[in-house]
Amino acid sequence: MVTSLSSMAAEPELKVIFEHDGVFLHPTSDDDEEDDEDEGVDRDLLVSGILRILQRVKDSEVVVEFRPQEDTVDPSNMLCAGKDSSSVVQWSQGSEEVAVSQLETQHSYETEWDMLNAVTFRKRQTVSTDGAPSMERNCCFFSINVCDLQSITVKDEGWTFLILTLKDSSSLPPLHFHQGGSRTFLETLQRFTLLTQSEGDESCLVVSAPNKALSQSFENLLDDHNYGLVHKLRRDPYVTTFGGFSKVTNYIMGTLRGSEETQRPPLQDENRAELLCDVIPGLEINRQEEPGFEVITRVDLGERPQVTRSDPLTSEEWSQQQDAEGRMMDSTRLRHAIFRGGLSHAVRKEAWKFLLGFFQWDSTLEDRKLLQRDKTDEYFRMKLQWKSVSEEQERRNSRLRDFKSLIEKDVNRTDRTNHFYEGVDNPGLVLLHDILMTYVMYDFDLGYVQGMSDLLSPILLVMENEADAFWCFVCFMDHMHQNFEEKMQGMKTQLKQLSMLLRLLDLKFLNYLESQDSGVLYFCFRWLLLRFKRELCFQDVLRLWEVMWTGLPCENFHLLLCCAVLDSEKQTIMEKQYGFNEILKHINELSMKLDVEEILQKAESICLQIQSCKDRPSPVSVILGLDSADADWSNVSSSHRPTTSTNGHLNDSSSGQSPQRS
Repeated sequence: MVTSLSSMAAEPELKVIFEHDGVFLHPTSDDDEEDDEDEGVDRDLLVSGILRILQRVKDSEVVVEFRPQEDTVDPSNMLCAGKDSSSVVQWSQGSEEVAVSQLETQHSYETEWDMLNAVTFRKRQTVSTDGAPSMERNCCFFSINVCDLQSITVKDEGWTFLILTLKDSSSLPPLHFHQGGSRTFLETLQRFTLLTQSEGDESCLVVSAPNKALSQSFENLLDDHNYGLVHKLRRDPYVTTFGGFSKVTNYIMGTLRGSEETQRPPLQDENRAELLCDVIPGLEINRQEEPGFEVITRVDLGERPQVTRSDPLTSEEWSQQQDAEGRMMDSTRLRHAIFRGGLSHAVRKEAWKFLLGFFQWDSTLEDRKLLQRDKTDEYFRMKLQWKSVSEEQERRNSRLRDFKSLIEKDVNRTDRTNHFYEGVDNPGLVLLHDILMTYVMYDFDLGYVQGMSDLLSPILLVMENEADAFWCFVCFMDHMHQNFEEKMQGMKTQLKQLSMLLRLLDLKFLNYLESQDSGVLYFCFRWLLLRFKRELCFQDVLRLWEVMWTGLPCENFHLLLCCAVLDSEKQTIMEKQYGFNEILKHINELSMKLDVEEILQKAESICLQIQSCKDRPSPVSVILGLDSADADWSNVSSSHRPTTSTNGHLNDSSSGQSPQRS
């Protein structure tokens, strides 16, 4: 049975990635003017329609589609094509048979997709005045697979128009963006394919499909019958790294290193980086050494000092730090005490608001009450925005639908073993959902990305208040924002910085990782993205986060936490000569086996070791902010705890400044 393309586009198997109306086709071109005049075609004709980028949910195939406005659509002009894109057939609304034998032989498990994969325009024979056959293109509708694109030419005539050229060297009618939108179209397309400027023509963008061999090798790494790893990486690169690499096999080694059977030379660092970039979209690996490291081989760091941890700060000790008006009298010493031992659970609900920057350290109790009242009102106004969206409005807002669907899916699998979220119809899940939906309205550019529910969950459990949890989550996301942006700039920077720190701390270990194609440190991706949320038990996560939020003992302390874990595991990795697969598997299996106090202790020792090194490279000092942190950290004894004072609050230079979050 042949179905119409309009019905296929409405199928739930197609996900709308990009949609822009007001795009025009100019069916005639300069090359066709003479033929058009002979055939009486209006050369000034404009066809207005909607340009879409669609993604097939099951296998992540991406299609570019132009559809005229509904009142101009002629079903007789709609076309079909086989999956190999070698044949084009015409769709007939009333026909019960398809008079093209190729179509019958090309049916797959989803017949309707055999007709949509690579079809563009209809070519039909017409009879010219001399009786010879000629070809005419009907361009009222086209739909092409991005894999069939060869290039995109960008032109400017006061507005931008694009010319899409297929691999068979044929071109589609130019797409004219009279009302803008071409840049967004290209940026969206770049999420699924590589666009590079042609050497011979600056206006031409060459289209390159992702590396299929590497993609297939990653597909084989998972015992998952529903989705392949590359499919997940393309859709959600963050969450896919959470657990997928635990099931790796030796298959990938043949792809990354080459096989002896084919006698391919080993891949160079640059090639490995390119392949990894194909698999994790947006993850561009810096192939150049960082300034300051070109001549560094080994640096004598000296002895690593021993440090001790303390008991958590109690409610009594916390309350003793407030003056009569509720101001925190010595925020510096208080933060040092929190870093040293963390907080007792009874203190967290109030203390976290200071650590995250929702409350200012020099604010009075009355200031905080007023702030909470105003922020609560603001929160519920934003919540009302999405709660009041009608079903009809939601149908016309694809991005909101996508965010909502993703949030509902994630909420139902976030920390369900924790008592706060376990069971059916748990009110904690409702709050988790509502806060995330409201954050979409607060920051619609970012919206919701998988993994954000993991960051909110501990905050909501501690706050036990919807509005307070939302604003604390906003403060946390202000720091974590770049980790979740489409270009993943935050993750790229952190992986690069982590590599620089390892180069200083243990060059031998980093060289070993690089020899096993693991020098990019992508196995640390989950640690960095979620701040060890998936590696520790829930109570240890609370302890780790509050320690990091003090901003002590240096900037980017979470990178030293990664170094501490790797320092503990390097002997096992090197002595057992773990390769690419084994390293991934070993790191992934550390989840729920790490000792948070041991990690914190070792990370602080590493910080002090680097801090005391006279020859430490300047880039390392910049990463850790040691030049500014030296005085702050050295002036406070490691065993010092805050004491009651009657001298009032600190001056503006210390008490009024929000802590730097890590």
